[in-house]
Amino acid sequence: MNISLAQAKQLTQTNGSPLYVYDYDKLKERTEQLKKLTLPFGLTARYAVKANPHPDIIRLFTTEGLHFDASSSYEAEMLLRLGIAGEKISLSSQQPAHNLSDLVDAKVQFVATSLHQLRLFTELASSGARVALRVNTGIGSGHNNRTTTAGVAASFGIWHEYLDEALALASAGGVIVDRLHTHGGSGADPESWERTIDASLAIAAQMPNVTTLDMGGGYKIKRADSEHEADMPAIISMFAERLEYFYKQTNRKLRLEIEPGTWLVAHAGILITEVVDIVDTGADGYTFLRINTGMNDFLRPTLYGAQHSIRVLNNSTDQADYVVVGHNCESGDILTTAPGNPEILQPRQLPKVNIGDLLVIEDVGAYAASLRAIGYNAFPAAKEISART
Repeated sequence: MNISLAQAKQLTQTNGSPLYVYDYDKLKERTEQLKKLTLPFGLTARYAVKANPHPDIIRLFTTEGLHFDASSSYEAEMLLRLGIAGEKISLSSQQPAHNLSDLVDAKVQFVATSLHQLRLFTELASSGARVALRVNTGIGSGHNNRTTTAGVAASFGIWHEYLDEALALASAGGVIVDRLHTHGGSGADPESWERTIDASLAIAAQMPNVTTLDMGGGYKIKRADSEHEADMPAIISMFAERLEYFYKQTNRKLRLEIEPGTWLVAHAGILITEVVDIVDTGADGYTFLRINTGMNDFLRPTLYGAQHSIRVLNNSTDQADYVVVGHNCESGDILTTAPGNPEILQPRQLPKVNIGDLLVIEDVGAYAASLRAIGYNAFPAAKEISART
């Protein structure tokens, strides 16, 4: 989002600082790109709500015709309250649903992510009810272990070696498994997506009633120069080729579902924050910019060592090296660590800063406001607004 100093001052004067701002036009642009993608046997695009559940974003995506992926029964409940039809919600949760009967009655599409969850579903579902299975294919990808959601080190889904047991359990319970859900993790490497869909189709071949393959999310965006962005059209084209080949081999036409969260909303968000103090540790140390936000609002750098561009909104022509730190009383509340190693400080060269200057943290539309240590040090949460800039 290209925001000027004047715009940032106006927004913070009205709404306070720190402040999350979501660009409506960028969100709309991403949905239009997504709607142009086609698959041979149909495509359902679901927004992964955990990326950012702001009501304005949900309303926009509803208007644009997207469906939704919920990661907890509470998210599914929230979507229903916002007026989303149950048929447009898919629930894939680590924790068994606290209100499974209500969600089934509302026609939410349930994904069993464990044998225990499948048993719970069969106990209350009517004969012939439809259910999906999330299967851990054993093949994961991600820029680190914390963003990899398949393989022996991932707790997500039913381990692929237990597929026969799961299908037998569904059959005994009188329910039909018609959707297969897989998720490898967060990445942009085309080869990782090829491996994931190949493994997924090999599993689908063992599930005769499956008519839909959900390839999950994890479609990465570029936040730093060292990163790569998922080429969505290229990935979808490759998926189409694999599905066509699967059809030729099996005479089965599989509809594809995807669940982009980050890809849809990350670039559309910024966090405006103020420099509240500047301290240093001497000639051989560092100069630290203390800002009025941190891990209580923006946990990604602490949790993942995530890299985000930072812009200074002033007219300075001089440059200086700074380590940007949050306001929490926590040594890990640091926004500028070395790529790939969050244990190492890496100063950023920025325009020379004064106390009171505004900074903009870029690409925080996803897994930022929705992923934070709310209430830590009793700091109030940053406000969120949507705007056209």
